[in-house]
Amino acid sequence: MTATSTTVTVRQATRDDTGPLTSILAAAFFDGPVADWLVPDHADRHTVYRRYFELVLNHGLDHGYVDTTADLSAVSIWYPRAEPPLGESPGYQAALEAATESYAPKFTLLDAVFEAFHPIEPHHYLAYVAVKPEQQSRGVGAALLNHSHRQLDALGMPAYLEASNLRNRELYVRLGYRAGPPLILPTSGPTIWRMWRGKPDAARPSGFPASGPLSRRRSL
Repeated sequence: MTATSTTVTVRQATRDDTGPLTSILAAAFFDGPVADWLVPDHADRHTVYRRYFELVLNHGLDHGYVDTTADLSAVSIWYPRAEPPLGESPGYQAALEAATESYAPKFTLLDAVFEAFHPIEPHHYLAYVAVKPEQQSRGVGAALLNHSHRQLDALGMPAYLEASNLRNRELYVRLGYRAGPPLILPTSGPTIWRMWRGKPDAARPSGFPASGPLSRRRSL
């Protein structure tokens, strides 16, 4: 499916897009407090992030839905969460450890913390959204997300994500999300802001949705 939002044309990603979209994800998330916490060594980060985000993208294509733009300048990875997942995807942990090698404990911990505080209420989960660094601050990411938000509003479905810095937190607030209690990652990790975009027909904003138990893991 293809749709146009202002000057940005959005379509579903395919396997043929794996290479360029993996590069966008790795570049967009290369800098920042979470990246510094996950893989402190910049030389290692280039290699690890390329493998990790290829895994992330393929998992999204297999188990969620991935949107991109006509010029392949941005990508978003979503997962429908009508109910809590029963467990991790077969082979996921082995694939994660192969991709991240000695940094696997931090990536596994990140998954566990995110899942421990994931809302129980049915929603769609925005796992990742990324824009080419040279295309950022031009409204491309917002247009890509607004495309998904219109579809979710038509379904009466909330959305959830985790924001890793204050700049992104403010962007999501402008797009209709509200922040819940923040998370602080263990072992001197950074702060993460949990963000919830409620149903469009809600009479008034309700409290932040309840979270599930630690035994559930994120759909990644």
